Amino acid sequence: MNDKEKKLEEIKEGIKNLDLKEEEKSDSFKKIEEWYLEDKALDELFVDLSKISETIKEYLAELGLV
Repeated sequence: MNDKEKKLEEIKEGIKNLDLKEEEKSDSFKKIEEWYLEDKALDELFVDLSKISETIKEYLAELGLV
């Protein structure tokens, strides 16, 4: 389990412990998981782009994306 997965689990545990209705907790879990998947997809995209060209990797680094 990597750092992002550990953080996701910590957030899920935090949501479980909140004083919310089950529907609100479920909605929160869904949103957090969507954000996690989007972040994971962006990471993979940046890795793939950086394999294409070192110049792209440099631009991504300047933008703070890698």
